[in-house]
Formats: sequence, C-alpha cells, structure tokens
Amino acid sequence: MKKNFLKSSVENASLNILLQIAFRCLTFIINAFVLRQVSQNEIGVTNVRLLLLESTILFLSREAFRRACLTDTVHHNWTRVINLIWLSVPLCVGICGVCGYIWLQWLSQPDISVTVYYTFGVWSILISCIIELCCEQLYIVAQAFLFVKLQVMLEIINVVVRTIVYTTMILYWNGQNAVLAFSFAQLASVIAYTLSFYVFFWYYTKQNVKDFPFKTMWDYFPNFRGKKFSECVDFPLVLLLWSFLKQGFMKQLLTDGERYVMTFFNTLKFDQQGVYDVVNNLGSLAARFLFKPVESAAYFYFSQLVQREVPIKKQIKQDSDRIKEAVSVLECLLRVNSSIGLIALCFGQAYAKLALFLYGGSALATGIGPVLLQLHCMAILFLAVNGITECYAAATMNVAELNRYNMEMVILSVIFLFISLLFSTLLGGIGFILANCCNFTVRIIQCGRYILLEFKDTNYNPLNGLVPKKSFIGCLLLSVIVTIYSEAKYYEHKKITHVLIGCTLFVITLSIWLYEEISTFRLLAKVYRSKHN
Repeated sequence: MKKNFLKSSVENASLNILLQIAFRCLTFIINAFVLRQVSQNEIGVTNVRLLLLESTILFLSREAFRRACLTDTVHHNWTRVINLIWLSVPLCVGICGVCGYIWLQWLSQPDISVTVYYTFGVWSILISCIIELCCEQLYIVAQAFLFVKLQVMLEIINVVVRTIVYTTMILYWNGQNAVLAFSFAQLASVIAYTLSFYVFFWYYTKQNVKDFPFKTMWDYFPNFRGKKFSECVDFPLVLLLWSFLKQGFMKQLLTDGERYVMTFFNTLKFDQQGVYDVVNNLGSLAARFLFKPVESAAYFYFSQLVQREVPIKKQIKQDSDRIKEAVSVLECLLRVNSSIGLIALCFGQAYAKLALFLYGGSALATGIGPVLLQLHCMAILFLAVNGITECYAAATMNVAELNRYNMEMVILSVIFLFISLLFSTLLGGIGFILANCCNFTVRIIQCGRYILLEFKDTNYNPLNGLVPKKSFIGCLLLSVIVTIYSEAKYYEHKKITHVLIGCTLFVITLSIWLYEEISTFRLLAKVYRSKHN
C-alpha cells in the first residue's frame, strides 16, 4: 500500500478542522442554552472534576501507545504491534483503579445540595475509559492506513450521541441532575463510538483488500500463543513506548496542571471552577478545532519523513528533498499557528466581554470572567507555537533525547505546579492562566533549542516561521487601538456597531496576512501537488 503521507496529513487536518468548526458552532449554541439552565456548581463538577478524571486516564493509558505505534508504520510487523497495543487495556484498568480510589476517597466530595450523583459520575468515567481502550488498536490501524474519513465519521457519531443524550436529559429534568445526564451521555457516546469502529473493520476486512495485512477480525486481537513475550512484541517500539510513557506523566501534569491544583488543593470553589472552565473552553476553541487537528496530522507526517535515530545531516545527504520538504512544512505551520495566535490576542482584548455575554448571559460577562478570557487570548498565542514545536520534537527525537527531555519535563512539572498553586492562591483564576503562559514559554524554549541544534550548520532554520511580516503586525496594532476604543464607546448601547467595527478590521487584517503569506501557501500547495501526483 503506497502511502502519501503529506496528502493524508493535510486531508486529515482539513477534515478535522471543518468537523470541529461545524460541531463547535452546534455545541456553542447548545452550551449557551445549557449554561442558562445548569448551576455553575454542577458545571464545575462535570467539566473540571469528572473530565479531569477522563483526560488523566485516557492520556496516561493511550497517548504513549499512539505516538510509539504510529512511528514508521510502513515497516511494522502488525501482529507484534497489535499485541503491544492491547497492553494498553490492562494499563488502563490499573490506572482506573488508582484514579477511582483517589477521586472517590481522597478528594473532597461535592455537597449533597450540588449533586447526589457524583459517585455514579466517577464510575461512568472509569467504565467508559476501559471500553474506549478496547478499540485503540482499530484507531491506530485507521491512522496508519489513512482511513481519514472514517475517523471523521466516528468523531461525528461520538459528538452527536453525547450531545443528544445530554441535552435531552437536561431538558427533561429542567436543568436538574446535570451530573447524571453527563454520566449517561458519556457511556452512550463511548459505546456508540467503539461499536462503530468494530462494525466498520468487520465490513472492511471481509472485502479482502489487497496489501491490507488483516484478513479476519481475530487479527485485531492479541496473539501470544506458543511464544515468548519478547517474540510477541516489537522490542524497539517497547523502548520508544517506555520513553513516551515517562514523558506522558509529565506532559499530563503540564497540560492539566491548573485543574489538578484546583482539584487537589481546593484553591477554587466548584462555582468558581465552573466560571473558569466556561472561560477556558471558550478561549480554547481555536486550540481544539484548529491547533489540535493540525498537531495530530503534523506529528504523523513528521514521524514518517524524519528518522529518529539518524542524524539530520546524514539524512540531508541521503535525501535532501525529503528533509527540505519537512522543514518547509514545519516553517509554514509555525507561521500559520503563530499568526492565528496573534490575531486571537489582539481582537480578544476588546471582544472578550461580548463573547461571554453571548455565550452565557450577563451574569458571565460581569465580574472576573472578561479578564480571564482576555488573558486566555494571550495563552492561545503561546499554545499555538508550543503545539507545533513540541509535536515536531516528539516526532523526531531519538530515545536518548526523549529520555533527556523527560528529565527536563520532570523539573518543569514540579516548578509549574508550585507556580500554579502560588499564583492561584494569590490571584485566583488569573493565576492559573499566568502560570500556563510561563509553562508554555519554557516548553517553547526547550523545543526551539532542540530544533536549532538539530539544524545547526545546515542551510535550514524552520524557526524563521515565527517572525511575522511588518504590515501584518502594523495592522494588528491598529486593530487593538481601534477596537478597544470601540468597546469603550459602543459596547453598552450599540453592540452591533462594535461588532461591525471589529469585523471590518478583522477582514482587513486577514486580507493583508493572506497577501503577505501567499508565497508560504504556494510552497505548501506545490509540495502537496507533487506528492499527490
């Protein structure tokens, strides 16, 4: 099966972005309604406490397996790879046991006036995570064999089932029992997602497609019969997996550090957690429907083109066109992501209050909410750059470099948690966002240093993508000044005028950016066409 990695990566990212935009628009409308029905305390329980449990289990159970098993898929012995992937299930069960005990026994329980269904909510997360890990091998096969549309369709099924079940139950109970509705929606969506995976591959395997290594459904299940363990798994992948597992613990602390601090140290009450989470979700829209799909596709792309254990200078001598292409794509992604982050930073200052007003009503648009969202727009810029630099580093570092990076992450995690606790104690929710900005800054410096050293004494410097053009910067500065003046003059009584001014400046800024970056998009299109042909 001849694969076109760039074409698939671009298609994957494009479809995921379109999917995310469509569903974020849908969920934006639904959430705007739900926020007016559900108490902020219950939002804090579901969106912080329970979703933190889910993200902790899933990240620690599967992220390392995905990164390791999607490396150099062309040369996989799939029987050994499938055996290795299924080890994620007992790992997930063990993590569920530890996390379940912590969430039910160690952490403070919500007051009965908030919810009586907290224990059921925890168990629903534990069960759903184990079910989801039972189709992890199918997810990795779908990624490796470029079933892009399948993954999009399954994401649609997941979101649609979750949204329908949750919204229907909220309406039926008139905004009560939100934790119970969340729990049923969680279980229903995961079961539908998992069953859909198995139904598709049952049908596809029956077609006996040429060059597809799986001939029966049993091939997707582990096979350890009559062999030593060392002969049943791919040992180089095991070493790589171990490196990612160690890195995963630290990365999870860095990713959700503020949630761990507010959960374990009670620096914010449940209603304050609810406000923080709403603002965080609104401010993270760009990260979820733009950055995350791009990073996922970019990691797969870089992991196929750049060899981990071969020095980059040697790879340039062996195949300079391949490395030139990878560098060009990296530079382009850095330029696009950083530009999006700058736009979010500049326009978010004058439109944070309006966004919260539209999203959750006047109660959310007063108090600390607008300030949190304004600062979160600054964090988006750091997040945009960190996502690409870190995904390239993770996709190309050799085992020794990964281990060294893991040690640096340990130190960074401890410092970050301390700063989060200190800042949140002094500044509340604002402290979490400032701590995140510090965290992303250090991670960008780490990965940027790795990229600079890798391409030292070569003709390549992909970090040039972080330098914006002068006209674009000038337009952004003008937009900040005009929109802040517009908010002060028109927000209270002429919101439509304020919106029209912002839209006009946004279109002008975007047009100038597209004009200045036309060469960047032409280069990417040229590379895409050459691969497609």
